Amino acid sequence: MKAQTTVSRRRFLVHGAKAVGTAVAFPYVIPTSALGRSGFTPPSERITMGFIGAGNQGAGHIFGKAWTYLVGGYVARDDVQVLAVCDVWRNRREDARQKVDAYYARKFGTGRYTACKAYNDFREILARGDIDAVLIGSPIHWHGVMTVLAAQAGKDIYCEKPTAITIRESQAMVTAVRRYGRVFQAGTQQRSEYGGKFLRACELVRSGAIGQLKEVYAYRPGGSYAWNRFGAPKPVPDGLDWDLYLGPAPWAPYAGVDHAHMFCGIGDINWGPHHYDFIQWVLDADRTGPVELWVENDVLRYRYANGVVVHGCPYPGDDVGGEGGGRFVGTEGWIAVDRKNLTASSREILDRPVDPVKVGLYRSTSHSGNFLECVRTRQDPICDVETSHRAASVVLLGGIALQLKRPLKWDPQQERFVGDDEANRLLSAAFRPPWQI
Repeated sequence: MKAQTTVSRRRFLVHGAKAVGTAVAFPYVIPTSALGRSGFTPPSERITMGFIGAGNQGAGHIFGKAWTYLVGGYVARDDVQVLAVCDVWRNRREDARQKVDAYYARKFGTGRYTACKAYNDFREILARGDIDAVLIGSPIHWHGVMTVLAAQAGKDIYCEKPTAITIRESQAMVTAVRRYGRVFQAGTQQRSEYGGKFLRACELVRSGAIGQLKEVYAYRPGGSYAWNRFGAPKPVPDGLDWDLYLGPAPWAPYAGVDHAHMFCGIGDINWGPHHYDFIQWVLDADRTGPVELWVENDVLRYRYANGVVVHGCPYPGDDVGGEGGGRFVGTEGWIAVDRKNLTASSREILDRPVDPVKVGLYRSTSHSGNFLECVRTRQDPICDVETSHRAASVVLLGGIALQLKRPLKWDPQQERFVGDDEANRLLSAAFRPPWQI
């Protein structure tokens, strides 16, 4: 991790009413809540954020949904100030802006609050010097490009999964985040949330509770993008910037809302990142990956250098592991975990004492809270950019194997297939100008 430092917070009062959250010129009575009194966090200590994507995923982060595990969302946090929202759908961005302003007006006890701005083009958020961090909740083909540009603009980044649609794109994200010294958190929140079930399972397997780990059932195959098209062309709806929606994707006429899922055409690129991020954690593989891949009986398989085989399918006859988890089979028993369950072949395995210091896992009880704390301290969060890259790579490698349907050897240090030019060509994709990275 980087050395811990203290971040100098924003020149809040210098900007007067604009930063406080009102467009009204002085003289204007600023409520004590907005100044940090009455138990509120002082403005100079709040992390200012912009949200790129205000649809179901992005709005869920702003205002809170069951899967965000943050009551009230980021807007409800005293240590965050939401200054901007962005979406290529006009109704989404305007709705989000109005809700943010209304929330802060109630919170600060003001009659009005108009500091949250709505943008069509995310680059306008990146150009703002008063925004510390962005949350990327856009369609998946945008995640890599937006992350690279956000890092170049000096923003810290929380990026939803899947974080990339090609391995070369994912590598570019690592390079940019490291080069510009940014904090990056991937939205694979299972390491932090769900009452610590995933943490406990990881500690048990890592500490030898099931003996030597032999195989893992991932419940999901790998996956990759596909520039699929759905339906006949239709008129572009009023209020949608279709060209900007497509962005790096090849040009295609609008064909309806099915386009929201048009890049998930091979395997499971959507849910797979949750499963394989956790499996990488258990395998202590956050800086490496598998060395072989093959498809056997229509099931994707991975082999790691330590001999562990990961099966891209459910465990026969059991569905524990189907929601973001997996089943881990060792020489002395098994452990299965997902978002609702933690079970094992014996009660003794689950009750086994574990020394957290000896196992040495990163511990976080709030994924968003971990990200914000790292924005302040400049430490790496629990799903930092390299960890995210390696987990994304496992999913994307699986997508390539599913396409080629032949055994592949992977060099996780060089990040290339061994002796297979055709497979290596699938590590990247041509993006539409000007969005190449």
